[in-house]
Amino acid sequence: MLLSVLLQAAAAGVGLSKLGAALGAGLAVIGAGIGIGKIGGSAMEGIARQPEASGDIRMNMIIAAALVEGVALLALVVCLLVLFL
Repeated sequence: MLLSVLLQAAAAGVGLSKLGAALGAGLAVIGAGIGIGKIGGSAMEGIARQPEASGDIRMNMIIAAALVEGVALLALVVCLLVLFL
């Protein structure tokens, strides 16, 4: 399947760098979604085990999710720069 996509892109005159940028952007977004999902799930488990620590757990969860989202946004910007420049 991937080979057919690569062959179609090469036949259409699209550079492989643009195809790589598009794949990189997609992988960055998927990775961020999985990471934030795991952070949220672990935080909910922690809050269920220790309800009195919910404020600290929630704060740490938001900070970690923001860091993951920041890295994903940076990867997306780099991929878009490669795509359009």
